[in-house]
Amino acid sequence: MKINVQTHHVSINDDSRKDIEGKFEKISNHFPSLISCDIIITKEHGQHQVEVFTNYEGVRVTAKATDDVMYPAISSAIKKLETGLSNRKGQLKADLHEKPTSTKPEIASDIIQEMKLV
Repeated sequence: MKINVQTHHVSINDDSRKDIEGKFEKISNHFPSLISCDIIITKEHGQHQVEVFTNYEGVRVTAKATDDVMYPAISSAIKKLETGLSNRKGQLKADLHEKPTSTKPEIASDIIQEMKLV
């Protein structure tokens, strides 16, 4: 999976980038159809805001998190992204199952009337 990291008013060294990519390995193992993931890390008013965007099965899934420290914000955003992806995966699996349709409601009195009692 390709991971694009963008920063605004924050500088990240190579070790931090590798750490972020390592955190996304779990997501790429659980969802192998993911091709890329965009991460935007911003710092405004002393708060680190992390936004994660990805496309999964034709739908754009996003997650946002804010914290005073950058790494807890990244972890929170990853957790929210996993939740959003698993929710979408559940929706896709639910669409595969055929919904049962009933043509007429079966009422106990109707069934008893049809029975031949001796």
